[in-house]
Amino acid sequence: MATSDTEGRDRRLRAFLEGLYFAYSRRELISPDPLEFLEPYELPDREVVALVASSLAYGRVAQILRSVRRVLDALGPHPRRFLLERSGRFPEALAGFKHRFTTSEDVVTLLARAAQALQEHGSLEGLLRACLAEGGKRNLLPALDRFADALWPADRGGFPLIAAPRDGSACKRLFLFLKWMVRCDGVDPGGWTILGPEDLIMPVDTHIHAIAARLGLTGRKQADLRSALEITDAFRRICPSDPTRYDFVLTRFGIRSGMSEEDLTAEAPR
Repeated sequence: MATSDTEGRDRRLRAFLEGLYFAYSRRELISPDPLEFLEPYELPDREVVALVASSLAYGRVAQILRSVRRVLDALGPHPRRFLLERSGRFPEALAGFKHRFTTSEDVVTLLARAAQALQEHGSLEGLLRACLAEGGKRNLLPALDRFADALWPADRGGFPLIAAPRDGSACKRLFLFLKWMVRCDGVDPGGWTILGPEDLIMPVDTHIHAIAARLGLTGRKQADLRSALEITDAFRRICPSDPTRYDFVLTRFGIRSGMSEEDLTAEAPR
């Protein structure tokens, strides 16, 4: 009986979420969101822009947008070329940069490691491909530990711009980066083929965690890695081929004027 009840509720929730997807998964609803910076760029520049935008996606959205724009302006119209040809100018280009806990030295470290990855693997997707080589997609989290280590020194103190799953945090910004680069629809630009949408993990912050709890998708109290995996598993029951499909539309509630979490969950099936 419990299984039947769960299946019935999942069907109702899928119908509800699909309605939201078709109503709100629209390009004109992206702003204000760091995702908006990716649209003008093609591969291979897009993955560099996505790395910058996702890594700084914490704090107030207005501050995030200012900070991302500051870094991208420093990198110029071809960020990948800048990383490969002008990496010595990182400190000069980002002098005085500050984003909450993140300093210019932090961003320089991230960009220098990204430049090294581009030199060694040709692209950030190539870096992930090398990280997956040991165990494949079935061992995604250990591969992402290696990916994070390549871009952010494990022994570096302070606030990490790239969090490794082994540390137990929700890794929201890492999973957001992957979602942007893998999924391709009206809002997520995609471009990578090393993973499929079915492999992705939900980017969970306190906002998504609160919505997931109100929808009955997690009973955990903290927005940590275990919560992210539990929420992803719940969405995978609803949409096995694309468990992060509803991330964008759910994050509109609480970000855009007139779209609140309370309004969302009041309409959700019980």
